[in-house]
Amino acid sequence: MVSGRLQTLFDIISIGYELLDGRVLNTNARWLAEQISRMGGRVWRITMIGDDVDEISAVVRDSIRRRVDWVITTGGLGPTYDDVTLQGVAKALKRRLVLNRKAVELIRRRYEELAARGVVDSPELTPSRLKMAMLPRGAKPLENDVGTAPGVLLKAGRTRIVCLPGVPSELEDIFLKRVKPILEKSVKKIAVSDRWIYLKGVPESTLAPKIDEIRARYPEVFIKSHPERREGVSLIRLYLRVLAKRRERCEKILDKVEKDLARVIEGLGGAIIEPREVED
Repeated sequence: MVSGRLQTLFDIISIGYELLDGRVLNTNARWLAEQISRMGGRVWRITMIGDDVDEISAVVRDSIRRRVDWVITTGGLGPTYDDVTLQGVAKALKRRLVLNRKAVELIRRRYEELAARGVVDSPELTPSRLKMAMLPRGAKPLENDVGTAPGVLLKAGRTRIVCLPGVPSELEDIFLKRVKPILEKSVKKIAVSDRWIYLKGVPESTLAPKIDEIRARYPEVFIKSHPERREGVSLIRLYLRVLAKRRERCEKILDKVEKDLARVIEGLGGAIIEPREVED
C-alpha cells in the first residue's frame, strides 16, 4: 500500500484471549476497518492480544511511537477482573486511573433504567460497576446506549485513542453515534480510485519484476496480482488502487498505468482480456 500521510492512519487493537484461542471470530476489527476505509482512512495495523496489562501497554505505546493518528481498542471495558484494557492504556500513557464523574453518572443512569425494566435486581453502584468508571486521567467517557460500560476517548500527543466494548452491538452503537461524527471531521479527505485488469499468457513470476518497475514510476499506486490457472492457461487479475487529492487525478494516473501495463503484457507475449472472458 502507498505510504505517506495522504490518509489518516489507524491502528485497531483487539483485546481478549477468546480471540486468540479461536473461540470468538474477530468480526469487530473487520467491521471497524470497513467503516474507516469508507471514510477515507487507512488501517495501518490490526493486532490481537490477550487480556494482559503489560501487553496492552506495549502495543498502545508502539502505536503512539509510530505516530498513527488514531488507535481504536476493542474489548476489556467490563466489570470483571480480566477487563483490564483501561489499566493497560493508562500504563502506556503513564497516567493514573481515576473515578470519572461523568462516567459514574452514565453508569448510574443506565443501571437505573435496567432496574426499572427488571433486567437487574438493583441499580446499586457496586464496586464492580464503579470499576467501569475508572478511566485514565484526562479521558472522556462515551455513552453506551446498548450496554453498561462507557466507551473512552483520550489523547496522547498527536494520537487519539478510542476504547470500545467488545460486544459487537455495543461497539457499533458507540462508534456510529459518538465516534464516527468526530472522525468525519478529522479524517483527511482523499480521493480513492481502483481498477481491475485481467490478463492471460504471462506467469506471475515473469510479470512480477515488470510490476516492480511500474510501481517505481508510480509510487502512489498500489498493485496486487491474483494468479489463477484455468485449463492449463495462466490467468492473472491485477488490482490497481491509487490515492490523490482529486478523483480526476486518480483516474488520470490509472489510465497511464493501464497503458504501461498493456505494453508490458504485450511485450511478454500475453494479452489483456475482458472480465467476461474470465467469467466464461
